[in-house]
Amino acid sequence: MGHFEKGQHALLNEGEENEMEIFGYRTQGCRKSLCLAGSIFSFGILPLVFYWRPAWHVWAHCVPCSLQEADTVLLRTTDEFQIYSWKKVIWIYLSALNSAFGLTPDHPVITDEEDIINRAIRKPDLKVRCIKVQKIRYVWNYLEGQFQKIGSLEDWLSSAKIHQKFGSGLTREEQEIRRLICGPNTIDVEVTPIWKLLIKEVLNPFYIFQLFSVCLWFSEDYKEYAFAIIIMSIISISLTVYDLREVSRYCWKKNYIEQIGWLHSKSANSNLIWASLLFISNRGTLPSSEMRVSSHLCLLVSEMPVFSYSTLSLIQQISLISQFFWTDGVYCVFLKDKDIFLHEGQCNQEVNIDTFLPTNAGVQELESHVLVPGDLLILTGNKVLMPCDAVLIEGSCVVDEGMLTGESIPVTKTPLPKVDSSVPWKTQSEADYKRHVLFCGTEVIQAKAACSGTVRAVVLQTGFNTAKGDLVRSILYPKPMNFKLYRDAIRFLLCLVGTATVGMIYTLCVYVLSGEPPEEVMRKALDVITIAVPPALPAALTTGIIYAQRRLKKSGIFCISPQRINVCGQLNLVCFDKTGTLTRDGLDLWGVVSCDRNGFQEVHSFASGQALPWGPLCAAMASCHSLILLDGTIQGDPLDLKMFEATTWEMAFSGDDFHIKGVPAHAMVVKPCRTASQVPVEGIAILHQFPFSSALQRMTVIVQEMGGDRLAFMKGAPERVASFCQPETVPTSFVSELQIYTTQGFRVIALAYKKLENDHHTTALTRETVESDLIFLGLLILENRLKEETKPVLEELISAQIRTVMITGDNLQTAITVARKSGMVSENQKVILIEANETNGSSSASISWTLVEEKKHITYGNQDNYINIRDEVSDNGREGSYHFALTGKSFHVISQHFSSLLPKILINGTIFARMSPGQKSSLVEEFQKLDYFVGMCGDGANDCGALKMAHVGISLSEQEASVASPFTSKTPNIECVPHLIKEGRAALVTSFCMFKYMALYSMIQYVGVLLLYWETNSLSNYQFLFQDLAITTLIGVTMNLNGAYPKLVPFRPAGRLISPPLLLSVIFNILLSLAMHIAGFILVQRQPWYSMEIHSACTVQNESISDLTLSPAAPEKMESNSAFTSFENTTIWFLGTINCIIVALVFSKGKPFRQPTYTNYVFVLVLIIQLGVCLFILFADIPELYRRLDLLCTPILWRVSIVIMLSLNFIVSLVAEEAVIENRALWMMIKRCFGYQSKSQYRIWQRDLAGDPSWPPLNQTSHSDMPECGRGVSYSNPVFESNEEQL
Repeated sequence: MGHFEKGQHALLNEGEENEMEIFGYRTQGCRKSLCLAGSIFSFGILPLVFYWRPAWHVWAHCVPCSLQEADTVLLRTTDEFQIYSWKKVIWIYLSALNSAFGLTPDHPVITDEEDIINRAIRKPDLKVRCIKVQKIRYVWNYLEGQFQKIGSLEDWLSSAKIHQKFGSGLTREEQEIRRLICGPNTIDVEVTPIWKLLIKEVLNPFYIFQLFSVCLWFSEDYKEYAFAIIIMSIISISLTVYDLREVSRYCWKKNYIEQIGWLHSKSANSNLIWASLLFISNRGTLPSSEMRVSSHLCLLVSEMPVFSYSTLSLIQQISLISQFFWTDGVYCVFLKDKDIFLHEGQCNQEVNIDTFLPTNAGVQELESHVLVPGDLLILTGNKVLMPCDAVLIEGSCVVDEGMLTGESIPVTKTPLPKVDSSVPWKTQSEADYKRHVLFCGTEVIQAKAACSGTVRAVVLQTGFNTAKGDLVRSILYPKPMNFKLYRDAIRFLLCLVGTATVGMIYTLCVYVLSGEPPEEVMRKALDVITIAVPPALPAALTTGIIYAQRRLKKSGIFCISPQRINVCGQLNLVCFDKTGTLTRDGLDLWGVVSCDRNGFQEVHSFASGQALPWGPLCAAMASCHSLILLDGTIQGDPLDLKMFEATTWEMAFSGDDFHIKGVPAHAMVVKPCRTASQVPVEGIAILHQFPFSSALQRMTVIVQEMGGDRLAFMKGAPERVASFCQPETVPTSFVSELQIYTTQGFRVIALAYKKLENDHHTTALTRETVESDLIFLGLLILENRLKEETKPVLEELISAQIRTVMITGDNLQTAITVARKSGMVSENQKVILIEANETNGSSSASISWTLVEEKKHITYGNQDNYINIRDEVSDNGREGSYHFALTGKSFHVISQHFSSLLPKILINGTIFARMSPGQKSSLVEEFQKLDYFVGMCGDGANDCGALKMAHVGISLSEQEASVASPFTSKTPNIECVPHLIKEGRAALVTSFCMFKYMALYSMIQYVGVLLLYWETNSLSNYQFLFQDLAITTLIGVTMNLNGAYPKLVPFRPAGRLISPPLLLSVIFNILLSLAMHIAGFILVQRQPWYSMEIHSACTVQNESISDLTLSPAAPEKMESNSAFTSFENTTIWFLGTINCIIVALVFSKGKPFRQPTYTNYVFVLVLIIQLGVCLFILFADIPELYRRLDLLCTPILWRVSIVIMLSLNFIVSLVAEEAVIENRALWMMIKRCFGYQSKSQYRIWQRDLAGDPSWPPLNQTSHSDMPECGRGVSYSNPVFESNEEQL
């Protein structure tokens, strides 16, 4: 793009996944005029080129300039694809606010340049420069001189600043300015009109070429095939448009129908109360006329009002709400069959608008689409669907985040603490900031008010800036696929175009020298292009993908990105989530191990049916959870549910008189059931929660025994809980006891408690104060069993040399055990534990390597094994294969401080535990950098990022999170993975077969036509039609019907069209066909009965050829087109037509990736019929048939000669294909002889120092400041070593 001066070029979204380069340009009138003239004189070709090449459009119309002066910007992605697009810079004018608010350049709201919004306003004319890229607005920051994203609060804001600046709401002026600049709070997913999709598809370069071909054929009166191509193209385009339309509608449904689905689904509930989202302004109220909700609910979230009716009546049997609005103080809801007027307790009664307006000034009811970042929301009641991302600043909420995570498990949200610090609010605590955020699209199940009596939240992000908006954008603008097949396909077509160009030059020379008219010369030359580049290729390739997609659908695997099916065939590494994917979803409470001063006690098994004796441990199980009581049903995390159910206690809300017993009114209370005995307390009230965080790995509650003590209970990861306990209360056998259970794959949770003083208010107690000097209570053992399908599937993948990797958020030792039990790590393989620690004080970051060994535990003879860290390792212990296991924390440290070691660790990295969603995505990306084709299989919970990042994402969940994945399995187990790989391999091989066949078909015609051009002859329209329609089209449609082979072989199909076997196959068959055509062309001219004046040799077919003499009067004149009929034409046509059938049979591959050819009954039947018809035409003496096809009758002996030539061609081609092209052992030997080695990064790393005795390091610790640390070493794991290479 040349050199750009400072200010003309910048980065947009620097460091983010959608990072782009942005270049400034200014439109020039003279250039624009020249482009307009070029468009007219080129008959629309120039605009078409500009459509295909957006950068050329900008370069032709504009000149480079600074971004501040630009009226057009050119965008280029910074990834390997470097995709260009361009956008017009638009102006947003604030002058409309002058009359309403007296907005002037020196207004205090504008002069405060702390906010990005104010920095974007150009003074004194009060306007803002803006571009919109992938649904996100960017405004020009005049202070910093760059485009910046708008629509969210600034990340630098501290929690104190958020409370201070936005805790009272925005002024009217601020609201209106932000609405103009940030735009509406909508996630508008347009269902693209069919005509737009059609135009976009039709403007594809290949379909433009088809249009050119069809026009040329109509000019030559070749109408039949022209119509056939039109029909096939229409079918192909329609199927593509249908797929695109379905994806568009799917996104729309997920985005909008789900917005009101909660309203319908809850309508049958007799206790339904619609909740409110109230909008606060600290500068008075709007006029009543502006407070009316005047929009319609037309299934558009942008037009969906925000309700505030806590006293609305019950609405039952709502099947469809068509629209509603305010009119003259009456609220109307139009149902499908009748109108209903809603009021308190009854229907069909007029409602005064004042009934719904709050009495306190400053609170306004507004539609959700007018919300802007910084607005203050009040959440009242339950069942609120969030229309934006908001940070909670007062009160607490229980939220269903199933839309984002795939798990409909209530999550407790706590208010953002007001910390007097300038640290950005997202990083002020070690806990995950998301525990304070209410995400767009999630449902607030319960809103619990604080002391002020309200639940308040500040709007954080709106529209497509929200978490849900980002998910929708990832579907609308998916990451391009870097698959070499598609690049090779373009090169393949360019080669055909180059071949056609040579043929055009040859044709021009022959026909010009023959003195043909210029129009005939041009027509023949252009014909060569349509012959060499087959216009039916897109339709043929589309059918193969469609067949594969239908087979997947029958197996319960749904695909929203059909192009990825071919990519499945190249997968050589598959990552699996553990919980819900490899193991069952539910947890079974296996037992509890309590402890006292003497250590751990006997295991209390819940299978015996005996109740757990009363004590602190029982109280902890009954109260230390985040369960909620909703509509009489206890809901929450499955682990919490199992734990609470084991106590047989009950849950309720405290009454107004409970304060007598020291319990506040309306608090959550757990009580022993009536049948319980020897429980000295009447109940336990849960006063306050410090919710669970994956970063903290624990949760804590403050509870009050009725009439008793105030206690704190903690539950979490055993190692973390033990670290907060008094050392003397933690049994000395803690580590070994924990390993006994984790090594068996149990989920282990530790419990602890302490007594608190009653004189402190719960809100005054900090988490640090509560979580200190605890008393260790014991271990809770939960069983998470493997799914029955897991082990066989993993064994099948490993036997097929496909790497399997576990990425889980669970405990590391549990993950190691699951890996062993599932077969991911076999019995004779070792696991090396990698631990990396951050820089701590004066010590630098460190990494240690420890061999994990299995040993039988003598005491627990009835149980399995536990993990033991070996203190000493003999040298011969290095023999065999290794797997690395590490946690998300170690992965982060290695990425930061030991980046040179990361690729070498990943070569054998198999178990990754305690991984956050972001780390899962990063790990998948790191594997891709090593040139692995990565698949990711998860249940949708926290896997969205990894599913999007992988080459192939497979979701086992049908929740909304599955839209991030191109594949969704209806069967919730990993059996879909090998099935998808098999179908992908079959589809990939089918694509290669079609490419090869179409190449040979076009080259056969090309060679035949050029030979006939030598005699200024050609094939007739009916001859072309028979080859194109009756032969090639039918073969193209049926050749793809082969299903996938049922067994996965330990090598992949070639991933490139230009691989040596494929190239050799195509070139060899082209040369073989060329030799046969030339032989036929020359030999027919040397026959004694051959004469250019003879139009039939059938009259003498019974005579001896050696005695054949023909007089001038003997020829049998036939009424046929003399421009085409000749013995050369007849010979070439029969050779070419039957050769197309032969090539189809030779190229139709079966094992090892597809079902054998004979199982494709339709294809075999088509070939038999085609061959039978061709032989019938060849040997039948039917003058009328010959006349129609412009053929000449030849002696029987010559016809037999044609069959012999074709038979020899078939035998040679088949032997070459089977004995050489498909001979894998031969190619591996050739590669070894020539010293060829794979250039894939992971292969290079494996080869680097495979024999290095110092790798992997064992019982060693390295530091990041050591010069020898991370020196280039590598290790090759025999389990994953495969002989397959890209051929």
